[in-house]
Amino acid sequence: MGQDWVRWHGDYEAPRSSLARRLAVVRCHLWRALGEAPRDPAGGRRLISLCAGDGRDVLPVLAAHPAGTDVRGLLLELDPELSGRARRTAGSMGLRSVDVRTVDAGAADTYRDVGRAHIVLACGVFGNLSDADMRRTVAALPALMVPGGIVIWTRGRGLGAGDRSDDVRDGFAAYGFLELAFVRPEDARFRVGMSRLRKANGARLEPGARLFQFL
Repeated sequence: MGQDWVRWHGDYEAPRSSLARRLAVVRCHLWRALGEAPRDPAGGRRLISLCAGDGRDVLPVLAAHPAGTDVRGLLLELDPELSGRARRTAGSMGLRSVDVRTVDAGAADTYRDVGRAHIVLACGVFGNLSDADMRRTVAALPALMVPGGIVIWTRGRGLGAGDRSDDVRDGFAAYGFLELAFVRPEDARFRVGMSRLRKANGARLEPGARLFQFL
């Protein structure tokens, strides 16, 4: 039986939970990215959120940030209840430029009609992937981004010795990203990173391919 992602999101409601604390860090990083990411010549930005859940890490920030209304957001979430919540929240906040799609963010074909983004969120993704899928996804992200674009990601430290988030950091460095921030609380297992794509590197998504599959 797979993970109940609707119930999993309930932990966000506990103010002192690890998820609630992680959410606060992600929102701070997104606020910063909205001030530092490149723009289209016309002035706007595009944002993609992979496995976006109910959109709570993105939507309140776009609604509050001075540049938020200039963002064309695309939230990708496979669970129909969570994507429905995100769609309703975006509507209630007046975010008319946010598109919520009930789709598989791990399928390359999901991105066929999607332009390159200035900001990408991969939060709650890497901790559910094999090492091979994590690296494959990091390697593919430049195909979704403009040069200079910013990605915000999360990963738990994992079990046992070592910290699995360091593998993700190494992956971003290997595929042309510059780390802008990394949060590693001493009293919690979550990690949040933010990296900038240095330059275009020729990455492309093969039709029919998979970026990742949740374990």
